[in-house]
Amino acid sequence: MKNLFAFLALLVLSTLVNAQDKPQDSTSVETLDEVLVKAVRVEATSPITHSNVTKAQLQKRNLGQDIPVLLNYLPSVVTTTDAGAGVGYTGIRIRGINAQSTNITINGIPYNDAESLGTFWVNLGDFASSVESLQLQRGVGTSTNGSGAFGASINVLTDAVSNEANAEISNSFGSYNTRKHTVKFSTGLLNDHFEVAGRLSQIKSDGYIDRASSDLKSYFLQAAYVDNNTLIKALTFGGKEVTYQAWYGLEDLDLLENNRTFNVAGIYTDEQGNTRFHNNEVDNYNQDHYQLHWNQRFNSNWSTNLGLNYTYGRGYFEQYKEDEDFADYNLEEITIGGETIATTDLIRRRWLDNDFYVANANANYKDEGLSLTFGTSYSSYDGDHFGEIIWARYASDSEIEDHYYDGNGKKKDFSSFIKATYRLNDKFSLYGDLQWRLVDYKTTGLTSDRIPFNVNENYSFFNPKAGVTYRLNKTNHLYLSYARANREPNRDDFENNAVVKPEQLNDFELGWRHDNSNFRLYANLYYMHYNEQLVLTGNIDNVGNPVRTNSGESYRFGLEVEAAIKLTDDFSIQPNFTLSSNKNKETIASIDGDLVNLGKTNISFSPDFVGANALIFQPNQNLQLSFLSKYVGEQYMGNTEAKASKLKSYFVNDFNITYQISFQDKESQPFFKSIVFSGLVNNMFNEKYISNGYYYTYDDTWSDPNQITTIEGAGYYPQATTNFLIGATLKF
Repeated sequence: MKNLFAFLALLVLSTLVNAQDKPQDSTSVETLDEVLVKAVRVEATSPITHSNVTKAQLQKRNLGQDIPVLLNYLPSVVTTTDAGAGVGYTGIRIRGINAQSTNITINGIPYNDAESLGTFWVNLGDFASSVESLQLQRGVGTSTNGSGAFGASINVLTDAVSNEANAEISNSFGSYNTRKHTVKFSTGLLNDHFEVAGRLSQIKSDGYIDRASSDLKSYFLQAAYVDNNTLIKALTFGGKEVTYQAWYGLEDLDLLENNRTFNVAGIYTDEQGNTRFHNNEVDNYNQDHYQLHWNQRFNSNWSTNLGLNYTYGRGYFEQYKEDEDFADYNLEEITIGGETIATTDLIRRRWLDNDFYVANANANYKDEGLSLTFGTSYSSYDGDHFGEIIWARYASDSEIEDHYYDGNGKKKDFSSFIKATYRLNDKFSLYGDLQWRLVDYKTTGLTSDRIPFNVNENYSFFNPKAGVTYRLNKTNHLYLSYARANREPNRDDFENNAVVKPEQLNDFELGWRHDNSNFRLYANLYYMHYNEQLVLTGNIDNVGNPVRTNSGESYRFGLEVEAAIKLTDDFSIQPNFTLSSNKNKETIASIDGDLVNLGKTNISFSPDFVGANALIFQPNQNLQLSFLSKYVGEQYMGNTEAKASKLKSYFVNDFNITYQISFQDKESQPFFKSIVFSGLVNNMFNEKYISNGYYYTYDDTWSDPNQITTIEGAGYYPQATTNFLIGATLKF
């Protein structure tokens, strides 16, 4: 509780972004770059709860940490990282909603993995350096492409076309041997129409957790043609990541207290009985994206966008396994010296090799009273899953490059939508949004545990949305909205559940926006009613993926408040907080061999209070100092409110400084236009906190054959104590 009181006290006194950093929701003239994301974004006065983040805001803390960590201070956001320091595998939850239920698009193209529905930012290292802006919508939001938004969506727009030639070199260094190296360039407009721009990046880190290293290489290349009414962009971006596994967390409470960086991944015992760690217990994955966008403006009213995408992903994770049964790998027992051998130590790789195609087509109409967008999207995914043994102490009858399992997943997703905002008069505007979505998912072959896996499911979803905005006066708006979302299960859901159903959400939002030059206050109430929500059970599978299950009826009811206050010309504050109640209406669990009705219980990983705050001091346009705070209340990792599943609350504080030296005089200007120095101290008060974990149970039937005893267990992901990053950017 003392952390909560400290945070509330700080909230009263302080917070973030000054007026110069205030995000602009819309412009009077929409650029052709913005048409790329018009189909999946909303305007400032729409009845959809959202936050906008600009390139300038991202760059202040972009020293190598992943995009989820850079969004940590937005309302209702909770982030975590396996390696503990924000580099590598990171995750984001919004309103307690897991990553599998958050829709991500890049330039309107779906980015969520088609089968797992998850988002792996690790495959796009330093992607923040190529982001022009992003919009985070909380709740169902507007219609979007790909798997439906089921409580939140993040819509990313990549770098806009630059009119002038420029280049920059960025380098940063910090704790745990973390370093980021980035080179960017743009030719500017050649012959007033053509631009080529690009980026190369490498991020490396040893990680806070032992051996949880990351080596992330990425690129971004863009060629564009632009005139007054046409924008054609050809983009390719992607990356290669090699990260040492840290997804098992830490279950030993003694280690958690005395050696919290210990990593069990890769551990084994050699022939002499010594404890060792496999040096290549890594996740190794490549992902390349190719996009083509054609935006056309016909007149002041009509514009269109055509988007095409191909994504190629391939890679594996490697594991050292001890005493594995030959039968689990389709191998025959062998006899050596009269002894039958049925087990072996081995090193295996589990592979993914997939292709993903997308086509989007949208048209937009806008006049003084009506804004109308309609379009369609089609995607096709084909993914191979297979396993290889690359070394074995006893190889049995295996051959080089043998596959011990093979499986395939195919998914086709078609959607069409029409949405409109109509201004009735100076006070009222109406919003309507209708989406139809068809999903076809088929699997064949075996799972990684060599279990036959055959799914053949077709889903047809209708997702209506409606809302109204009332303009009280120039600075105050009220809005009310309703939205429905339906979402299919993912591959893991089918593997982990005998029966799994699609989930449905009805989302009600009531909000007030007050906005003037010195004071901004947004407040909204939300009620999200679920039918068969796929909630996290708390458990993870043998590769660290979260296990989900249908929960019948459930709901999330909350109040979100965010503000920005300019106290003086130099000092501004911006707090935000979320108070919520997140409940399964009825939870039935097996405890000691009996089915027990626990009644209404808390939904897993859904804290009742989340708050963020920042104090911004900017004495001049070149220097900014920010003190950032984050409080996350206690939460359960399971749905039974078991004491062993509780994660404690935590309160962490960061400090960020940026200083820019500009060279305005061209005659005395060196080779570059400006130098920007950045510094970030994370967790400056050395809080030993845990942001994520897992909880599981199993029945002990062997200790006492006449009794069933339910055994509980939990694992935790410790986050880094005080650490720092410093960097410099040379802009040419």
